[in-house]
Amino acid sequence: MAWIVLVISGVLEAVWATALGKSEGFSRLMPSVVFGVALAASMGGLAYAMRTLPVGTSYAVWVGIGAALTVTYAMVSGDESASWLKVLFILGIVGCVIGLKSLH
Repeated sequence: MAWIVLVISGVLEAVWATALGKSEGFSRLMPSVVFGVALAASMGGLAYAMRTLPVGTSYAVWVGIGAALTVTYAMVSGDESASWLKVLFILGIVGCVIGLKSLH
């Protein structure tokens, strides 16, 4: 169960990071609200997962999922340029997350 919660929390990290960028310094209401809700849920899930999973592994997986999804969303939405090298490096992050899971 902790792994499922951790993955969902990683997805929510991408949500709050994207919402933070779209909030324009908290000057836009809806992205600011999404940021706050997603941040609280993401941190709560990370804390829950850390009850049974090692802190270092939990944090690395959480950050890896969040970072990979944030960059992927930005490239797909056109907010950030895409390149084969970026895709390759994102796949490297995903591979490392899978590796950490397989070791636990």
